[in-house]
Amino acid sequence: MKTTSFRSLFLAGLLAPGLLGCAPIVDTRGNQPTPERLAEIKPGQLKRDDVLAILGTPSSAALFGDDTWYYISARTESLAFFAPKTVERSVVAIRFARDGVVERVDTLAQGDGREVEFVKRETPTAGKDLTVIQQLLGNVGRFSSDAPSSGGYVPGGDR
Repeated sequence: MKTTSFRSLFLAGLLAPGLLGCAPIVDTRGNQPTPERLAEIKPGQLKRDDVLAILGTPSSAALFGDDTWYYISARTESLAFFAPKTVERSVVAIRFARDGVVERVDTLAQGDGREVEFVKRETPTAGKDLTVIQQLLGNVGRFSSDAPSSGGYVPGGDR
């Protein structure tokens, strides 16, 4: 009886540090404004410089068309050797009017995202589709001994 309880205790003692060491690693990236800071951004009242002073530099800005700043953040957790899993993702989009005044503030969560399907087509390339044998034997017969000499040194040739 004592040996089985001693074995159980010994096994639990060995496994406990390993199990406790498997706490998830939390990684937060990006610039996520606090709700208090976001409440300070009032459409129609503030300009770009004001937003920059309150929220800091945006993560990204619109390249074409409208003038929008994006504050993007994500929180991931990874456990041991497994791939990281995104737990929370947030995007705050601040749209400016032409005169630089805040027009709209939108907050998007992880559930608002959409999966993008990639096109599986391939762009054809010019040229021939050669087999391995054709590639290996492609230069056989290409060089002729009847070719005129360039006047340079030819190994084994006439001097």
